[in-house]
Amino acid sequence: MIPDHPLPLAAGVHAIAPGDLPCVVTALEMREAPHALQRLVPETDVPVQLARWRNTAPEKYRMLFRRVGAPWIWWSRLVLSDAELAAIIHDPQVQLYAVVDRAGVEIGMLELDFRAIGECEIAFFGLIPGATGKGLGKWLMRRTLQLAWATGVERVWVHTCSLDDAKALPFYVRQGFEPYARYVEVFPDPRLDGLLPPESAPHAPVVG
Repeated sequence: MIPDHPLPLAAGVHAIAPGDLPCVVTALEMREAPHALQRLVPETDVPVQLARWRNTAPEKYRMLFRRVGAPWIWWSRLVLSDAELAAIIHDPQVQLYAVVDRAGVEIGMLELDFRAIGECEIAFFGLIPGATGKGLGKWLMRRTLQLAWATGVERVWVHTCSLDDAKALPFYVRQGFEPYARYVEVFPDPRLDGLLPPESAPHAPVVG
């Protein structure tokens, strides 16, 4: 039975308002390129490729963003207007790629942000659910790091959170990223206002 009154909270425990969604964010960084990036790796058997998207229409971007991110509550770009979104993804210091399979279908996305001098943020990195578990994540990370470690870059960083796939954080660590910060983020659940389908992310049930 669900109580109709607030639960008593122990020290260190904080209530979350109905309709809000909390997550723990971990930020990770690299301060030098992995030595393995210098080795040539044959890619003849890789069934996908990266396709650079330039001046992409905001709605096209949102469609892929939702396909990749809805299971993990990716929402931040969905609340932006077309003008606000275009100002980011059309910036010459932002590189946007689609992961495309042999049939020409977009099955993943990569967004690199070079707007901070000397840094590259891996802003968004992911595959649609049906493309995971096939080793493509390792391939995509290798291509990501090859692009991210451009001339003049001294730091590459990324963040993940407790709403993501539980494998994401250990995956980043295995690739050579080191955690350097952790914080809690609380935001309105985007499933309650229609930004994402209500069945998205069953691992994070809607409350409210």
